[in-house]
Order: sequence, then structure tokens, then C-alpha cells
Amino acid sequence: MANCYEPIGTMKEDNVFAALASTPRRKILAYLSETSLTAGEIADRFDMTKPSLSKHLRILEDAGLVKSDKRGQYVHYSLADDNLLGTLHNLLATFCPVGGPLKKESAALSKKPGRGTT
Repeated sequence: MANCYEPIGTMKEDNVFAALASTPRRKILAYLSETSLTAGEIADRFDMTKPSLSKHLRILEDAGLVKSDKRGQYVHYSLADDNLLGTLHNLLATFCPVGGPLKKESAALSKKPGRGTT
């Protein structure tokens, strides 16, 4: 039986706050704000090992902020816009000195010919 003093769903909220506490993860969210990207496309924008990037993506996915979609041999990552915290982060990133330019880059990527958007 659940403890009546512990709100249901706290674990997910804790995961969200832990995910947002990391600068690289906030940058990943900004890059995904306008388009989906493969893990390789995300990795091209960071100076980190592939295992480190995989860990960041898994944390974001576990928090419900990012969703993945396997298309052929590639996994495409995109924002999970169907939750309030993801939408709120997307809005705040617009005004963030770091997130704003990354959102603009994401928008430019989404307009490249041959790119599918989410």
C-alpha cells in the first residue's frame, strides 16, 4: 500500500528535475525544439563520448522529456511535446541566452530539404 503522505508520480517529477539540472541535457532539449535529430546528429554538436551522450539521452527519455523513434538503422530523438514540462522548457529556451540560438539552429535544420520534422 502506498504511503498517503507521498504523492503519486513523484518519481517522474524527480527524474524531470534531475534531467533539467544538466547543461548538456538542456542544450539537447533546445536542439530538439524544432526538429528530430539522430543520436549522431546530436553528437556532432557536442564534445563528449558517445556513451556519455547515450546516458544523457536515456535520462531525458526516462524523465519523459524526449521520445525516440527507430527508423531503419537510426534512432531519431524528438521532444515529448505531450507533457507540460516539455512544453514549458521549450517556451523558456526561447528566452535563454544559450537556448535561444540553439532553437534557431534547430529551426534552420528543420527547413533543410529532405529533413522530416516531428
